[in-house]
Amino acid sequence: MGDDRDGRWEQRWHPLLREWIVVAAHRQDRPWSGERLEVAGEALPAHDPDCYLCPGNSRVGDAANPRYDDVFVFDNDRPSVAEAAPRELATAPFPYRRRPANGVARVVCYTPRHDLTMAELGRREIERIVATWQAETRELAARPGIESVLVFENKGAISGVSNPHAHGQIYATNFRYRSVESHLAAAAEHHAEHRRVLYRDVIDAEERGGERVVAANATGIAFVPWFARYAYEVHVAPRATHPRIDRLSEGEAADFAALLHETLIRMDNLWRMPFPYLMTLHQAPVGGEAYPHFHFHLELHPPLRKPSLRKYLGAHEIGGGNFLADTVPDDSARSLREVPATHCRAAPPDEGAT
Repeated sequence: MGDDRDGRWEQRWHPLLREWIVVAAHRQDRPWSGERLEVAGEALPAHDPDCYLCPGNSRVGDAANPRYDDVFVFDNDRPSVAEAAPRELATAPFPYRRRPANGVARVVCYTPRHDLTMAELGRREIERIVATWQAETRELAARPGIESVLVFENKGAISGVSNPHAHGQIYATNFRYRSVESHLAAAAEHHAEHRRVLYRDVIDAEERGGERVVAANATGIAFVPWFARYAYEVHVAPRATHPRIDRLSEGEAADFAALLHETLIRMDNLWRMPFPYLMTLHQAPVGGEAYPHFHFHLELHPPLRKPSLRKYLGAHEIGGGNFLADTVPDDSARSLREVPATHCRAAPPDEGAT
């Protein structure tokens, strides 16, 4: 029979990455005299004339934004991957290898407002963002030579974002990302052994106890996974298995948007501040294959373990290769469930309204 340390000091298997996570939650309250972060920041204007993402403003070179009033997508002016990248490369010296890195890099501005994050937008606005992710995935997947479509966002200066205007990016590439390859291999192995979809079994396990569920609705679920590596890591997923976001039905997309919105609000409300995170949509490769065992989902990886303390990767994690988690996922999920689902910066209702 276990004691009250069960789940607080152990190894947990990450079935998608196929690696062990070391949980050492007793270290969360260890003495800390290192860097403490100021993450709340100052109030922002609704429109910043110096922001290269605001409507009507200039970007790099001669590019200028239209006076958009909804989601706005454009090709990145300084792309990490591009169709113009070299396709013929000299042979690398043995034992090294090189290959072309071609593709399309796009920026997705969520809103014309410079001062609002995704958590502070309305439900319909989140639905339009999800619809944009669907349309962009569909369009980019149809391009010759594209193997993966990666949708992501870095929120907050601590996460490395260079502009606070709410936006994400999309990379459509001629290669597959390592996490996708790992998920594909794990899903194939699991199906060969159990004749079941791996991530569907993850969802079933989370719903069985419910301790780590943050929110749920008719077709989707948001939860802190049992194998979470970050203190407030959350997965948002449809219950039905789809390889990519563009395969969600209209109803599933609306439910997915609602769960994402609620999760982001709860994160902000946890410490009453704009909650930083790294967000990635995990999608199957594009092309001719169906990938029936790949279950699309979104992952949020917040870099903070406390309001002013960043999760740092130590030498034992980088050099040793095993991630060390400072919290118990059940505790993190409980904290998110216990805060309100209405944003802390939302205007109070008008008492005189009828």
